Formats: sequence, structure tokens, C-alpha cells
Amino acid sequence: MLRKFISFLFFIAIIAGGAYLWTAQNQTTSQIAQLPELTNIQDVQSADKNKDAGKTIQIKDMAVGDENAPVTIIEYASFTCPHCARFHNEVYPKIKAEYIDTGKVRFIVRDVYFDRFGLWAAMLARCGDGSKFFGLSHLIYSKQREWTKSDSEAGIVENLRKLGRLAGMEDKQMDACLQDADKARALVAVYQKNAEKDGINSTPSFIINGKKYPNMSFADFKTTIDELLAKQ
Repeated sequence: MLRKFISFLFFIAIIAGGAYLWTAQNQTTSQIAQLPELTNIQDVQSADKNKDAGKTIQIKDMAVGDENAPVTIIEYASFTCPHCARFHNEVYPKIKAEYIDTGKVRFIVRDVYFDRFGLWAAMLARCGDGSKFFGLSHLIYSKQREWTKSDSEAGIVENLRKLGRLAGMEDKQMDACLQDADKARALVAVYQKNAEKDGINSTPSFIINGKKYPNMSFADFKTTIDELLAKQ
């Protein structure tokens, strides 16, 4: 089941690459042009083998906190997942204040792509050198209900661009990031590798010092983290 889902993700990545054509006459109008449809894993893998440029792109984990912290939390999340938004809006700030900012936890974010909108959001959040990732992630999650609410894909793109502008990004920079087909393929390939390795099948999921956990309340996170810290 996971392999079929991952094949669909490769299809999403290929659609995303080169999918944006902005008109010079109207900067708020987007036209979405899809590439030829790929319907099975063999076709997707074949297409991917012909995209050598995508294989040279290095996708780094987005992380915050002391690299030498005794506890490492890896979060698998989708920008279009309501449960992920709830975690980031309600639970993550408490973890950050009590454990990340005090050097006890290293927090790593790995993207999950349920749909093309989540992939587009991730490409925007990672735009440039990644220094705006966590700030943009906060905007994307806190405004999830607003930016995902549109009658068209063009509307979704423009909603994301509005969030990018709030973070100080220029349209030209965002357009270049959203049109990066090789980056899209590389992102999905890295997700495939990590998801298979860690057995990820729902979001948000967490790997805490090597062990997988489901979504939890802050109280449960606190209990888990404190138990691990006590063993150090």
C-alpha cells in the first residue's frame, strides 16, 4: 500500500515541476499546465531515470535546536494535514520553549506529501537557503484553513505567494522555487527513502531517539522526553 502511495507521490512531483506559468500582464493570475500523465510505478521510475539533474540535488533535513541535544525528535508532517497544523499551533510551541530552546531536544522536520498542494507549500517553505523555513512553516500551518480554501489551483498558488510575501520574499524568487521540477522530484525521492525506512503511514508521526510514536498531547510528549532525559 505504501509503495502505491509513493508512486502517486512521484506523479505529483512530476506534475509540480514546470506546472506554473505566470502571465506578465497580471501577476495575480496563474495558469497550471500539467505534464503527460504517468499511471504506474514503472512509468514513473522510467521518467525519473531520465531526469539526471534531479538526482544531484541534496535535500537537507530542516532542524532546530542543539545538534548535541540528548533527545532528537524527527517529525513527519504534511502542510495540508489538519492534525499537523494543530500540533504546530498548539503543542510545538510548548516543546520549543521547554526543551528545544533549553538545549534538551533537537527537532527535525521531514515533509510528507499527500497532495500537490502540500508539495507546493514545502517548496515555498524551503525556498532559498532554508533560513525562512520555520517562520514560513508557522505561517503555512497557522493559515492552513485560509490558503487551502480556493476554487482553483491558481488560487492556491496565489494564497501561498501571499504568505511568502508576509515572510519578506519577492515574487520572482518564489516563482523560481515553485517552478523547480528537479527540486520537486528530489523532495519526493527523499521522502520515499525516509518513509520506507521509518515505516511512516500517517501524519503527524514522530521518531524520538529512534522509536516511532503517533501524534500526542504535550503532556505525553513531556512524559516521553523526561523519561529519556532521565536515562542520560
